Amino acid sequence: MKKTVLLLATTMITSVGWANVRLSNIFGDNMVLQRDKPIPVWGWADKNEKVTIQFNGQTKTVKADKNGQWKVLLNAEKAGGPYNLSVQGRNNITLHDILMGDVWVCSGQSNMEFAVNSVIDADKAKAASANPNIRHFYLPKDISATPKADVKPGAWKAASPENTGDFTAVGYFFAKALNEQLHVPIGLIHTSWGGSMVETWISPEGMANNDIFSEFVKNAPVLNIDSFAVANKKRIHQIIVNKQGELPDAATAAGWSAENVADQSWDKMKVPGAWETQQIGDFDGVIWFRRSFDIAAADAGKPAELSLGTIDDNDVAYINGTRVGGTNAYNATRLYQVPAGILKAGKNTIAVRIEDTGGGGGFTGDASEIYVNIAGRKQSLAGDWAYRMASAFIPDVSVGPNSYPSLLYNAMIHPILPFAIKGAIWYQGETNAGRAYEYRKSFPLLINDWRRLWHQGEFPFYFVQLASFNAANGNSQRGSTWAELREAQTLTLNVPNTGMAVITDIGESKDIHPRNKQDVGKRLAAVALHNTYGENNVYSGPTYQSMQTNGNKVTLSFTNIGGGLTVNDKYGYIRGFEVAGADQQFHYAKAYVTGDKVVVFSEEVSNPVAVRYGWADDNLEDNLFNKEGFPAAPFRTDNWKGITENVKYVIGR
Repeated sequence: MKKTVLLLATTMITSVGWANVRLSNIFGDNMVLQRDKPIPVWGWADKNEKVTIQFNGQTKTVKADKNGQWKVLLNAEKAGGPYNLSVQGRNNITLHDILMGDVWVCSGQSNMEFAVNSVIDADKAKAASANPNIRHFYLPKDISATPKADVKPGAWKAASPENTGDFTAVGYFFAKALNEQLHVPIGLIHTSWGGSMVETWISPEGMANNDIFSEFVKNAPVLNIDSFAVANKKRIHQIIVNKQGELPDAATAAGWSAENVADQSWDKMKVPGAWETQQIGDFDGVIWFRRSFDIAAADAGKPAELSLGTIDDNDVAYINGTRVGGTNAYNATRLYQVPAGILKAGKNTIAVRIEDTGGGGGFTGDASEIYVNIAGRKQSLAGDWAYRMASAFIPDVSVGPNSYPSLLYNAMIHPILPFAIKGAIWYQGETNAGRAYEYRKSFPLLINDWRRLWHQGEFPFYFVQLASFNAANGNSQRGSTWAELREAQTLTLNVPNTGMAVITDIGESKDIHPRNKQDVGKRLAAVALHNTYGENNVYSGPTYQSMQTNGNKVTLSFTNIGGGLTVNDKYGYIRGFEVAGADQQFHYAKAYVTGDKVVVFSEEVSNPVAVRYGWADDNLEDNLFNKEGFPAAPFRTDNWKGITENVKYVIGR
């Protein structure tokens, strides 16, 4: 009897030590594997465990190492499928419906994260999206102080009316254009994070070995995420204490939607305006805003419209205690219908509950969008609003993606490095605009860093130049961080096997997240079709080449003119050019096309020495194109010092 018990105990102990064979979480049903390249497959098991992998007639066997890790390289396969992949150890795994095609990594910040659900004509795009040859893997958001072995669990999904709405819009329309032309499966690995800066996507070694960042990284404190979380909780608590002493209980806060609330002692804040840029600072959670407005007796009881512009992230709005609308989307314009019978003569009260889950928070639209409209008469509601914090969002790990370099690389790039890919597409830069001059180095560093670590040569890396957006009224007179960032992106084309999609014509002056992602994806695809797949297509707009001065006129030459230069304007004149003399003062310039060149001049500049085109945050009116519809890239001929040249990366900023 004692021997039996001992044997049972030993068996149980051994069983507990066994680890089921498993694959990296990047693998799954419905995935796309890279064609025409050796296919890495990897995972974990017990140490020294024999693992057998079978795929499309191939059989490979490997033994897990002392840490339980294993990896095989399957032979390259042509485009095709569907196939099954089986992995056998002490347990069996079978993955189904696998296609061989081209895999593209889609990364960056919120404009890459921007989903098909939010694009122009989203319902139409989703309804027509059924295509089993386009597959998308959403890599869940994660951060790590050190490189991780695996990503969080995710799923590969085929394009369909049910699935496509959640795909990265830029990636989806890129894949759609490629698949229509090439007729091969396209897989998208979507790894992005809204508001992320480029430094968080670069590896620790890349930062440490770079001449710009090496000294900085060497002297940086070691990140302890737990300690950081404790410090962050103390910081948020102090914000609350300084502003209002304490947070209310839930019942009290819920009552702030009522018409009559004693809000006279509440602090005031300008609306619109993100609260991070005003007196609160970096705070995530729920804040209530209140203000009153008067209406004439003749308008009492009439239906109305309440416009609040865009709000980051979620809101619920009340008038005189009655809920009139609510939205859960950081980039949607709020326009709520106020039913008849709610408004009354004299004083009326608006209360808005805003929930910020991370990043920017508050009213983020334009002052012209904050109003109440009664019978076609708009009354502005912009200005001072009373506000009160209701609750704070303090996650267990209060470290954001930009709190320290390499956090997103460690968690969202490093674990997938063995995966065979065709290339990468990238849409990022808005967060780095304040350090645009430094981006001339940090962005090429990222590209070369990924290529070094992926061990797949100088794979294609295509990116989107920043769209037009009125970030801070920047221009040649005041300086423009966005123009300087676009210039840094253009200069990155000196890195081999890169390409850039120019989208200044499809931005939105008041929205940092333009909704026309269809053309963004198509323009990236045009670059890929030409540079990667060898198609004979026009893929770029006019690109500045050289200038020649004759009196007060400057003649500009361009490459990538395609079928010829054209002006996209019903009046036929070119907008967006400026010239300056030796005094470095820029003046609006007239311009006209002559053959394959553009002549620029200004009566106010007799001896021009420099020309700029599209040098502004918001350059939506620029209208020089080639006949294939690609816009000219913004440029300047001078190298005069900009406003970001001395701004350097600092941890957490």
